[in-house]
Amino acid sequence: MTTKPRILIAGAGIGGLTAALALARRGFTVDVFEQAPELMEFGAGIQVSANGTRVLIALGLEEAMKRVVCEAALKEVRLWNTGQTWKLFDLGKDSVERFGAPYWFVHRGDIHRVLLEGARQSGNVHIHTGKRCTGLKQDGTKVTLEFADGGTATGDALIGADGVHSTVRSCLFEAGKPEYLGIICWRGLVKEADLPAEMRRPVGTNWVGPGGHVITYPLRRGELMNWVGFGEREDWKVESWTEKGTHEECAKDFPHWNPLVHELISKLDQPYKWAMVGRAPMKAWTKGRVTMLGDACHPTLPFLAQGANMALEDGLVLARCLDANTDPAVALERFEALRLDRTTKIVNGSAETGRRFHNPTLADPAQAIAYVDREWQPEKVRLRYDWLFEYDATKVPV
Repeated sequence: MTTKPRILIAGAGIGGLTAALALARRGFTVDVFEQAPELMEFGAGIQVSANGTRVLIALGLEEAMKRVVCEAALKEVRLWNTGQTWKLFDLGKDSVERFGAPYWFVHRGDIHRVLLEGARQSGNVHIHTGKRCTGLKQDGTKVTLEFADGGTATGDALIGADGVHSTVRSCLFEAGKPEYLGIICWRGLVKEADLPAEMRRPVGTNWVGPGGHVITYPLRRGELMNWVGFGEREDWKVESWTEKGTHEECAKDFPHWNPLVHELISKLDQPYKWAMVGRAPMKAWTKGRVTMLGDACHPTLPFLAQGANMALEDGLVLARCLDANTDPAVALERFEALRLDRTTKIVNGSAETGRRFHNPTLADPAQAIAYVDREWQPEKVRLRYDWLFEYDATKVPV
């Protein structure tokens, strides 16, 4: 039997662990190198639509995920000041019937833990913490990853899954210029016991308003509410998920918004804030035996809720490409070719969705209702979302 290539992965986030587990399921030996000294829970909620959940199910993680997720019943749009509500689309049974898989709300730490446990239990994945990548070399047959501690690791192919500030990317390509968008993002969690009764539902809500929007949905079987708010301001340019803010500052970014929005702000456990930064899609992200996935190559704004889903798709498609092609360089080129157009469309579509959420027309009571009626017509919603949810990473020809 031919020995399968040894695969190196820089980064043990959602994309890196998905790729590692998908490769391990196919008999590859995988070494994952994470710069953090230990793998810890962080972040807040993410939405895993049918295109993402089918990847997790294909990796054998359905039962483990069901123990930690909240399955979504539907999504809705609400007007920023009056709270008037429109149904965006049904989920739950409808998602399974139409797209073949469920739609889950999940804490980032929970999905990361499930993936990590799956990778460790596979027996083929070796995870190394405290290994910060500083450079790489390749010679046409092997790739060597270099670390800050002076160590190295050599394999047959390297996957850069090291996030938006990717070292692997900087070693291969000129860094794309980040563009600050004048948008601050706030996030936090609210305990179920502190939620108003009307919010205790398995529903995702998009509050839309002039110059801002707010997203809420439940996590951990309904034990928590994820709250994310986006406001327009020019004085905050720190791109960090761990920068703490205050409830008072957060509330000031949503003046005159519905009292329910402010009630939730007041009950956030700890508000965190960061700057929204846009980056143009890359035209290529593979060189020789090195490629990238997830935020390392196609960081996106969160307005289509597809960042984690793209990473899940990437991980499985990449593993399938490596399994189908004996030459790793050919496999990586095939992976890029399969993923480039879709991820570019998502990155561009996310930016467009943000402008729709923040339209100044929503400030005018005489026009706001007509605007929502027009922009969220059922047919328009299907055109925006169905192509996302229908994608099947388990069946894309590789």
